[in-house]
Amino acid sequence: MARVARNGGTSWLVAGGWLSIAASALHIACIIGGEEWYRFFGAGEEIAMAAARGEIWPHLITLAIAAMLGVWGLFAFSGAGKFRRLPLLRTGLIAISAIFLLRGLMLVPLHLWRPELTDAFTVWSSLIVLVYGIAYAVGTWKAWPAISARTA
Repeated sequence: MARVARNGGTSWLVAGGWLSIAASALHIACIIGGEEWYRFFGAGEEIAMAAARGEIWPHLITLAIAAMLGVWGLFAFSGAGKFRRLPLLRTGLIAISAIFLLRGLMLVPLHLWRPELTDAFTVWSSLIVLVYGIAYAVGTWKAWPAISARTA
């Protein structure tokens, strides 16, 4: 199995990986915590009420998001050289960085076009996700030589 060597992006990618794992755990906590947790973390009233009614779809969506964030954490740890190189590592890290950065930066056009939708949750969640994106992007950029090297 090929490994990615420790590299200049290791600390950034490890931080991004732990942030993703923490976000995944929070999503799992929402499933366990139910209606109030969904509401507190800004999932929206429709999702909170569906969870209160015992519907399964809010939990399935939340579980899918948690799984995705967990996989993204694994990509960050792989890029940091903490374990074997994952398939499509470079493509994955670029895509993850872009998704987090775009989600974080969407606050600007949202606030310009629909300022009534910009509440405290939207601002804070956008800033938090922007930090995730910066960790992944800087880590990927600094790790690029190591993750681009062909190893057997």
